[in-house]
Amino acid sequence: MSGADALRARLHEGEPLVGTFLTLPALESVDLARSVGFDLAVVDGEHSQLDEAATPALLRHGAALGLPMLVRTPTRDPGQINRMLEAGAAGIQLSTLRSRRDRDALGSAPRYAPAGTRSVSLAHPAADYSGIPLAEYLARSRVFPLLVGQVETATTDDPLDEILQGLDCAFIGSTDLSVDLGRPGMLDDAAVTGRVREISDAAARRGVALGAWVASADALAKLGARFRYALVASDLPLLRGGLTATVAAARRALA
Repeated sequence: MSGADALRARLHEGEPLVGTFLTLPALESVDLARSVGFDLAVVDGEHSQLDEAATPALLRHGAALGLPMLVRTPTRDPGQINRMLEAGAAGIQLSTLRSRRDRDALGSAPRYAPAGTRSVSLAHPAADYSGIPLAEYLARSRVFPLLVGQVETATTDDPLDEILQGLDCAFIGSTDLSVDLGRPGMLDDAAVTGRVREISDAAARRGVALGAWVASADALAKLGARFRYALVASDLPLLRGGLTATVAAARRALA
Protein backbone atom coordinates (compact mmCIF):
# COMPACT_ATOMS: atom_id res chain seq x y z
CA MET A 1 0.00 0.00 0.00
CA SER A 2 1.40 3.41 -0.99
CA GLY A 3 1.87 6.25 1.49
CA ALA A 4 -1.01 8.14 -0.12
CA ASP A 5 -3.32 5.11 -0.01
CA ALA A 6 -2.48 4.33 3.63
CA LEU A 7 -3.05 7.93 4.67
CA ARG A 8 -6.31 8.08 2.70
CA ALA A 9 -7.57 5.01 4.57
CA ARG A 10 -6.56 6.43 7.96
CA LEU A 11 -8.39 9.68 7.24
CA HIS A 12 -11.66 7.76 7.04
CA GLU A 13 -11.13 5.09 9.67
CA GLY A 14 -9.97 4.85 13.26
CA GLU A 15 -8.79 7.68 15.45
CA PRO A 16 -8.46 11.24 14.08
CA LEU A 17 -4.96 12.23 12.98
CA VAL A 18 -2.68 14.99 14.25
CA GLY A 19 -0.01 16.73 12.21
CA THR A 20 1.84 20.00 11.88
CA PHE A 21 3.35 22.30 9.26
CA LEU A 22 7.08 22.29 8.56
CA THR A 23 8.63 25.60 7.54
CA LEU A 24 12.32 25.18 8.38
CA PRO A 25 14.85 23.72 5.90
CA ALA A 26 16.03 21.22 8.52
CA LEU A 27 15.78 17.46 8.31
CA GLU A 28 15.69 17.47 12.10
CA SER A 29 12.18 18.93 11.92
CA VAL A 30 11.05 15.80 10.07
CA ASP A 31 12.90 13.57 12.55
CA LEU A 32 11.19 15.25 15.49
CA ALA A 33 7.74 15.19 13.89
CA ARG A 34 8.03 11.44 13.51
CA SER A 35 9.71 10.89 16.88
CA VAL A 36 7.04 12.66 18.95
CA GLY A 37 4.24 10.83 17.18
CA PHE A 38 2.71 13.15 14.60
CA ASP A 39 0.67 11.15 12.11
CA LEU A 40 1.59 13.39 9.19
CA ALA A 41 3.39 16.60 8.34
CA VAL A 42 2.79 19.23 5.67
CA VAL A 43 5.70 21.06 4.11
CA ASP A 44 4.58 24.67 3.85
CA GLY A 45 5.28 26.02 0.39
CA GLU A 46 3.13 29.08 1.01
CA HIS A 47 4.16 30.67 4.31
CA SER A 48 7.85 29.81 4.54
CA GLN A 49 11.21 30.63 2.98
CA LEU A 50 11.75 27.08 1.74
CA ASP A 51 13.32 27.01 -1.71
CA GLU A 52 13.16 24.40 -4.46
CA ALA A 53 16.11 22.52 -2.95
CA ALA A 54 14.85 22.41 0.63
CA THR A 55 11.33 21.20 -0.10
CA PRO A 56 12.32 17.99 -1.96
CA ALA A 57 14.91 17.23 0.73
CA LEU A 58 12.25 17.36 3.46
CA LEU A 59 9.89 15.22 1.39
CA ARG A 60 12.56 12.64 0.62
CA HIS A 61 13.49 12.41 4.29
CA GLY A 62 9.87 11.98 5.37
CA ALA A 63 9.33 9.25 2.79
CA ALA A 64 12.47 7.44 3.98
CA LEU A 65 11.24 7.57 7.59
CA GLY A 66 7.72 6.44 6.70
CA LEU A 67 6.14 9.72 7.81
CA PRO A 68 3.36 10.74 5.38
CA MET A 69 4.23 14.16 3.97
CA LEU A 70 2.08 16.55 2.00
CA VAL A 71 2.95 19.90 0.46
CA ARG A 72 0.86 23.03 0.79
CA THR A 73 1.22 25.18 -2.28
CA PRO A 74 -0.50 28.26 -3.70
CA THR A 75 0.55 27.29 -7.22
CA ARG A 76 -1.33 25.29 -9.79
CA ASP A 77 1.82 24.91 -11.89
CA PRO A 78 2.00 21.28 -13.12
CA GLY A 79 5.81 21.29 -13.27
CA GLN A 80 6.22 22.32 -9.65
CA ILE A 81 3.56 19.88 -8.48
CA ASN A 82 5.24 17.07 -10.42
CA ARG A 83 8.63 17.77 -8.82
CA MET A 84 7.09 17.64 -5.34
CA LEU A 85 5.40 14.33 -6.05
CA GLU A 86 8.56 12.85 -7.56
CA ALA A 87 10.40 13.84 -4.38
CA GLY A 88 8.00 11.74 -2.32
CA ALA A 89 4.99 13.88 -1.43
CA ALA A 90 1.98 11.73 -0.54
CA GLY A 91 -0.33 14.52 -1.59
CA ILE A 92 -0.87 18.13 -2.56
CA GLN A 93 -2.74 20.72 -0.50
CA LEU A 94 -3.89 23.66 -2.59
CA SER A 95 -4.42 26.87 -0.66
CA THR A 96 -7.40 29.19 -1.20
CA LEU A 97 -9.69 26.83 -3.07
CA ARG A 98 -12.47 28.97 -4.55
CA SER A 99 -13.77 27.38 -7.72
CA ARG A 100 -14.30 24.32 -9.88
CA ARG A 101 -11.39 25.59 -11.96
CA ASP A 102 -9.11 25.42 -8.92
CA ARG A 103 -10.39 21.93 -8.13
CA ASP A 104 -9.87 20.75 -11.69
CA ALA A 105 -6.29 22.02 -11.69
CA LEU A 106 -5.61 20.26 -8.39
CA GLY A 107 -7.08 17.04 -9.71
CA SER A 108 -5.33 17.05 -13.08
CA ALA A 109 -1.73 18.03 -12.27
CA PRO A 110 -0.90 15.08 -9.96
CA ARG A 111 -2.36 12.38 -12.22
CA TYR A 112 -0.86 10.72 -15.28
CA ALA A 113 -2.84 10.38 -18.49
CA PRO A 114 -5.56 9.54 -19.22
CA ALA A 115 -6.81 10.68 -15.80
CA GLY A 116 -4.70 13.84 -15.73
CA THR A 117 -1.92 15.87 -17.29
CA ARG A 118 1.13 14.92 -15.20
CA SER A 119 4.30 14.43 -17.23
CA VAL A 120 5.96 11.02 -16.91
CA SER A 121 9.55 10.43 -15.86
CA LEU A 122 11.32 7.48 -14.29
CA ALA A 123 14.33 9.45 -13.05
CA HIS A 124 13.17 9.80 -9.45
CA PRO A 125 13.00 7.71 -6.24
CA ALA A 126 9.46 6.36 -6.69
CA ALA A 127 10.57 4.74 -9.96
CA ASP A 128 13.89 3.60 -8.45
CA TYR A 129 15.68 5.99 -10.82
CA SER A 130 14.50 4.08 -13.92
CA GLY A 131 14.95 0.71 -12.21
CA ILE A 132 11.22 0.03 -12.53
CA PRO A 133 9.86 -0.54 -16.07
CA LEU A 134 7.50 2.13 -17.32
CA ALA A 135 4.38 -0.06 -17.49
CA GLU A 136 4.97 -1.39 -13.97
CA TYR A 137 5.56 2.11 -12.60
CA LEU A 138 2.38 3.44 -14.20
CA ALA A 139 0.42 0.50 -12.79
CA ARG A 140 1.71 1.32 -9.30
CA SER A 141 0.89 4.98 -9.81
CA ARG A 142 -2.82 4.32 -10.30
CA VAL A 143 -3.10 5.06 -6.60
CA PHE A 144 -3.44 8.82 -6.85
CA PRO A 145 -1.79 11.32 -4.51
CA LEU A 146 -3.94 12.72 -1.75
CA LEU A 147 -5.80 15.83 -2.91
CA VAL A 148 -6.55 18.47 -0.28
CA GLY A 149 -8.46 21.68 -0.95
CA GLN A 150 -7.95 24.48 1.55
CA VAL A 151 -11.16 26.47 2.09
CA GLU A 152 -10.44 29.74 3.87
CA THR A 153 -12.79 32.40 2.51
CA ALA A 154 -16.21 33.68 3.50
CA THR A 155 -17.56 32.75 0.07
CA THR A 156 -16.45 30.73 -2.94
CA ASP A 157 -16.97 31.38 -6.63
CA ASP A 158 -18.80 28.07 -7.05
CA PRO A 159 -20.90 26.07 -4.57
CA LEU A 160 -18.92 24.16 -1.95
CA ASP A 161 -20.48 20.85 -2.95
CA GLU A 162 -19.15 21.30 -6.46
CA ILE A 163 -15.62 22.39 -5.63
CA LEU A 164 -15.13 19.58 -3.11
CA GLN A 165 -16.21 16.85 -5.55
CA GLY A 166 -13.38 14.40 -6.22
CA LEU A 167 -11.11 15.63 -3.44
CA ASP A 168 -9.91 13.60 -0.47
CA CYS A 169 -9.98 16.37 2.12
CA ALA A 170 -11.50 19.75 2.80
CA PHE A 171 -9.08 21.70 4.96
CA ILE A 172 -10.21 24.79 6.85
CA GLY A 173 -7.62 27.55 6.99
CA SER A 174 -8.98 29.00 10.21
CA THR A 175 -6.81 32.13 10.39
CA ASP A 176 -7.55 33.40 6.88
CA LEU A 177 -11.19 32.39 7.25
CA SER A 178 -11.62 34.42 10.43
CA VAL A 179 -9.89 37.43 8.84
CA ASP A 180 -11.99 37.20 5.67
CA LEU A 181 -15.12 37.16 7.84
CA GLY A 182 -13.95 40.26 9.73
CA ARG A 183 -13.43 38.25 12.95
CA PRO A 184 -9.64 37.90 13.11
CA GLY A 185 -8.66 35.09 15.44
CA MET A 186 -12.19 34.84 16.90
CA LEU A 187 -12.68 31.16 16.20
CA ASP A 188 -15.74 30.81 18.43
CA ASP A 189 -17.56 33.75 16.84
CA ALA A 190 -20.90 32.81 15.29
CA ALA A 191 -19.82 33.99 11.83
CA VAL A 192 -16.76 31.72 11.91
CA THR A 193 -18.48 28.67 13.36
CA GLY A 194 -21.36 29.14 10.93
CA ARG A 195 -19.02 29.09 7.94
CA VAL A 196 -17.15 26.11 9.40
CA ARG A 197 -20.48 24.30 9.66
CA GLU A 198 -21.21 25.03 5.99
CA ILE A 199 -17.85 23.58 4.96
CA SER A 200 -18.28 20.60 7.29
CA ASP A 201 -21.74 19.82 5.92
CA ALA A 202 -20.54 20.02 2.32
CA ALA A 203 -17.60 17.73 3.11
CA ALA A 204 -19.94 15.21 4.72
CA ARG A 205 -22.23 15.22 1.69
CA ARG A 206 -19.27 14.53 -0.58
CA GLY A 207 -17.68 11.91 1.68
CA VAL A 208 -14.63 14.14 2.05
CA ALA A 209 -12.47 14.07 5.20
CA LEU A 210 -12.53 17.34 7.16
CA GLY A 211 -9.35 18.92 8.53
CA ALA A 212 -8.26 22.26 9.95
CA TRP A 213 -5.30 24.28 11.12
CA VAL A 214 -5.23 25.67 14.65
CA ALA A 215 -2.55 27.46 16.61
CA SER A 216 -3.09 25.19 19.60
CA ALA A 217 -5.07 22.10 20.53
CA ASP A 218 -7.30 24.21 22.80
CA ALA A 219 -8.41 26.25 19.80
CA LEU A 220 -9.72 23.20 17.96
CA ALA A 221 -12.90 22.92 20.04
CA LYS A 222 -13.81 26.54 19.30
CA LEU A 223 -14.46 25.75 15.65
CA GLY A 224 -17.42 23.58 16.60
CA ALA A 225 -16.97 20.73 14.11
CA ARG A 226 -15.86 17.12 14.14
CA PHE A 227 -12.56 16.79 12.33
CA ARG A 228 -10.79 13.75 10.95
CA TYR A 229 -7.45 15.48 11.30
CA ALA A 230 -5.88 18.65 12.59
CA LEU A 231 -2.63 20.42 11.84
CA VAL A 232 -1.48 22.15 15.01
CA ALA A 233 0.86 25.15 14.73
CA SER A 234 4.13 24.66 12.86
CA ASP A 235 7.74 23.97 13.75
CA LEU A 236 8.67 27.64 14.29
CA PRO A 237 5.97 28.64 16.83
CA LEU A 238 6.37 25.27 18.54
CA LEU A 239 10.10 25.97 18.83
CA ARG A 240 9.38 29.47 20.12
CA GLY A 241 6.93 28.12 22.69
CA GLY A 242 9.45 25.60 23.96
CA LEU A 243 12.21 28.19 24.18
CA THR A 244 9.94 30.68 25.93
CA ALA A 245 8.91 28.11 28.54
CA THR A 246 12.52 27.11 29.11
CA VAL A 247 13.68 30.69 29.63
CA ALA A 248 10.83 31.37 32.07
CA ALA A 249 11.53 28.17 34.03
CA ALA A 250 15.24 28.93 34.21
CA ARG A 251 14.58 32.45 35.52
CA ARG A 252 12.22 31.06 38.18
CA ALA A 253 14.86 28.54 39.25
CA LEU A 254 17.46 31.29 39.55
CA ALA A 255 15.24 33.65 41.52
